[in-house]
Amino acid sequence: MMRPDLRKLPARPTTRFAPSPTGPLHIGHVANAVWTWGVAQATGGRVILRLEDHDRSRCRPEHEASIHEDLRWLGLKPDAGSAATFLGGRSAYRQSDNPERYQRALDQVRGVASVFYCECSRKAIARTLGASAFGEGEELRYPGTCRSKGLLPLAGRGIRVVLPEEEVIWSDVMLGRIAQRPAQQCGDLLLRDPLGSWTYQFAVVVDDWEQQVDLVIRGDDLFASTGRQILLARMLGRATPPAFLHHRLIRDDAGAKLSKRDGAPALATLRAAGKTPEEVLGLAAHLTGLQGTEAPIPAGELGRLFR
Repeated sequence: MMRPDLRKLPARPTTRFAPSPTGPLHIGHVANAVWTWGVAQATGGRVILRLEDHDRSRCRPEHEASIHEDLRWLGLKPDAGSAATFLGGRSAYRQSDNPERYQRALDQVRGVASVFYCECSRKAIARTLGASAFGEGEELRYPGTCRSKGLLPLAGRGIRVVLPEEEVIWSDVMLGRIAQRPAQQCGDLLLRDPLGSWTYQFAVVVDDWEQQVDLVIRGDDLFASTGRQILLARMLGRATPPAFLHHRLIRDDAGAKLSKRDGAPALATLRAAGKTPEEVLGLAAHLTGLQGTEAPIPAGELGRLFR
């Protein structure tokens, strides 16, 4: 079993479940929900539901509605960001409703770091680095092409910040002591993309600080993002970052992350097949190493997986 040491967590932490409404929830989302609600229950913490719809080209209202319905069916109730909050109109927990929050944060970053406009596409960066660097899902280190151009804020240009050349060290709840050099990993970090959307890297840091999230629970596919997010948080005035817990993902037989595109079963499919909420939660707990079998478990008892 792969359980975290609860003594390494903040007292009564605030964490978040933060799906993007780009499609229905699938078993991978459920796995993260099991960790999130389970740890919160075991520590007397609280869970915020946040909808990360920063990519407006892919997010749909019907997907948002299905997220609320799936969580209701599973029996997972957030302590903040209830379905009623979102259905009532503008919400503090829906990213697209709060552009001024990110603009204020950008203005703050400008005061402490070098920020510039960039006209480079991902393909252009890949060409600069060499064709072999342009792999599916592979991170490209931005080479600083536009850093000194002094480009004006025109349509189709993104916004980047120069990250300091320093090593970031933190202790991951599951993985132990970690050291990263974000400037070497990703180069100048994109804060707003050429289409005008705030990026994941920037928006989550702003939201976690605004919403006082002090424990980030997420899959280990996002592990590489941590150092740069700690640096961004410092730029915003957050001297002490949240604790980070990166849990194991559900993977296919080849070891690749099981995603919707790769056939991860949607909750609607599992429900149609006759699975109960308890069976789905038990399956997700098993697939991420929290229990040795697929034994069903009710939403209200997830905390016992971590005690």
